[in-house]
Amino acid sequence: MLILVTCLLLFITALVLMVLRITQPNARYAWMIATVGALLAFASVFLWLTQMPFEFSFPAWEPQTLFTTPVLFRADGVSWALAISVTALPLAILLTSVTRPVFTNSLSWAGILTLCGMGILAVTADNPLTLLLMWAFLDLTELFSQLSSVNGEQKSERVVISFATHMLGLSLLLWAYIASFSNGSALVFQSMPSSAGIFLVIAAGLRLGVLPLHLPYSSDTFLRRGLGTALRLIGAISTLGILGRIQITTSGFTLALTALTAAAAIYGGWMWLRAPDELNGRPYWIIGIASLAVLSTLSGNPIGAIAWGSAMILVGSVLFLSSVQNLRLNRFLPIGAWSLSSLPFSLTASAWMGRLGLIVPFALAAQALMTAGFIRHALRTNGDESLDDQPGWTKAVYPSGIILLLVLPLLMGFIGWDGALQIGNWIQALIASLLTLGLVWGARRFRIFSPIRAHWVTTAGAGVNSLYQWLWSIYRGLARISQAITDTLEGEGGIMWTLLFLVLFILLIIRGTQ
Repeated sequence: MLILVTCLLLFITALVLMVLRITQPNARYAWMIATVGALLAFASVFLWLTQMPFEFSFPAWEPQTLFTTPVLFRADGVSWALAISVTALPLAILLTSVTRPVFTNSLSWAGILTLCGMGILAVTADNPLTLLLMWAFLDLTELFSQLSSVNGEQKSERVVISFATHMLGLSLLLWAYIASFSNGSALVFQSMPSSAGIFLVIAAGLRLGVLPLHLPYSSDTFLRRGLGTALRLIGAISTLGILGRIQITTSGFTLALTALTAAAAIYGGWMWLRAPDELNGRPYWIIGIASLAVLSTLSGNPIGAIAWGSAMILVGSVLFLSSVQNLRLNRFLPIGAWSLSSLPFSLTASAWMGRLGLIVPFALAAQALMTAGFIRHALRTNGDESLDDQPGWTKAVYPSGIILLLVLPLLMGFIGWDGALQIGNWIQALIASLLTLGLVWGARRFRIFSPIRAHWVTTAGAGVNSLYQWLWSIYRGLARISQAITDTLEGEGGIMWTLLFLVLFILLIIRGTQ
């Protein structure tokens, strides 16, 4: 029931903001209402610790012969870490929004709160049917948001392609559901056969752009820090939640997927390290961290995937929401690197407790690239306006949002979920930390680590997607040929062509009977 309480706090707050938007567009207390609602939802997740594990379900659908399990949600030591990360995001967005030029935007805040409420339902979903519904809602939300924010046929086409890959991921999730149903398994993730688990990993990889490697959305689409950050990260975290509930058996196909995922992790880390700024590099942050999460699951360590998922949303948001300069606050931003280090008692301490085998050097290199990129962007001065120029009350509110995102990962290293109080593989963590220090040192001294052109990330993204653009051009060419044939047959000469084909068909039949 507590899951429903948390979600209702977010949904009701969003509804109140919508009503205020209609009845009192200039209401000065809309931000206060949104912030209080987000704070209560965040606090309510800590109450889950008093009753975990627990479940919440809706009545079973009819016919029960087809829908053998109801829409089911579960709070446990896996989903709690993702749920607390999701609820921290809207609170941090609202606290840091006080410094942005367009401050009063109740419609955007309502959208953020609704997205985060759906994100909680997605990360606590305990069977394929429930997750299928949550993914479909989030995919449609992202589709409409993207189409409304891009201009031009080519960019709209990329949005549709991204949506198509998401639908393919949904299809694989549905296939896993059918495979479990045909084997007579109980349709919850914990009891699904390992043969179905590989479909779930591929489904997650498709949605995240990891398997195969591609950008799941246009990297040059303009979205604001608040709503854009929520849309990107909630969509990703809702996908990563499934990786913490499944087990994978080692096979030749699994090893091939592991190799491809490691390559995606290296690529995402390299692009993130060299990105000109954190917002342009955000797609690669998601690909890099998501690849590390998929590697954890493929190595038989689903808890590590949850650790990387929480780091994606909490540590990444530290950069994506930092919109003003403050010297004292900026000194604390590199603390987020501790949560990425996988050192003992850090958020990601459980990251490398699986069977990585020969892929270990590549995984550690990817981790070092992601951490070094975070430090580089945290130390970068981008010329944004200073916090000293803001009103007095914002000087206290804005830092509290950033501090929340820095302190919560430190706290999660010790309490709340199955990955807390872990020593982990400290030798690999130490190696990754040394590589990180070397990359940070080299990034300040060698030009190869710094992009020359302002739109370097967009160009590189186009290069990685060249294969997919080529395949899409072949599809468009075949579609034009098909359309030309259709126009010919449906035009004025269509009857003549039909009669000609009919005569040829009759002649072939006659010739064959002789």
